[in-house]
Amino acid sequence: MSIDPPAFAVHGHLHRYRLFGYDKYMKKGLFLALLLAAGGFVALGAQEILTAGRYLEQVSARYSNIRTYVARLSIQSGGTQMYGTVYAMMPNFLRIDFTSPAEQVILYNGESLMIFLPGERAILNQAVANQGGANIATARGLSILMRNYVPAFVVGPSPVPIEPGSGEMVVKLKLVRRSTGEGFTEIILDISPESQLIRRITGRTITDTTVRFDFSGVSLNTGIPERFFVFESPPASNMYNNFLLRGTD
Repeated sequence: MSIDPPAFAVHGHLHRYRLFGYDKYMKKGLFLALLLAAGGFVALGAQEILTAGRYLEQVSARYSNIRTYVARLSIQSGGTQMYGTVYAMMPNFLRIDFTSPAEQVILYNGESLMIFLPGERAILNQAVANQGGANIATARGLSILMRNYVPAFVVGPSPVPIEPGSGEMVVKLKLVRRSTGEGFTEIILDISPESQLIRRITGRTITDTTVRFDFSGVSLNTGIPERFFVFESPPASNMYNNFLLRGTD
């Protein structure tokens, strides 16, 4: 299923933007989730974890040992479904190449967020260097997450079904925001005890929208070249800056 693309006026001026159901109220939360997804690596050691806070300390320690991450990605928001592959290089590079919607690209390089919409030949850019949670896919970023959210186990550190009736077992961790400045009011992390990787992230926004990220086929430390995170703009593409700050003109 394709997303609803941005609408353009007759003269090509961007006057609204929607991407799989997020708006200005959830931009920080969605961005945090994407970057957490890219760096979703954990070391369980359940016998050593006494509290959810200690659990996140284990996550932070594991982050420092990961160089690159590749996984198949599914994003669901309301009735919209998106599929692609996520690539990350620590500490700052993230790229998502989508198969649905076809050829769409999301790229983060530590300073800016870029989204390429092939149907509109549009490139959307947003400076994010000073955004909270911008470096969440690092050990330092995990400490930001711990400051902004209160962690708790959903049912304890023991594995439970990822959803009712499923045979897939995960450890569930709930993060509840400390302040109203965060786009997600709550984040649920589902962690596979066998692979010790985050299997699913589910976030609820202040508009009561649920956004879910599922990961499969994960590969670590595959040697992604840094040039892979440089996007070459197709000819005649239209560039729009600071799109997350735009309202309806």
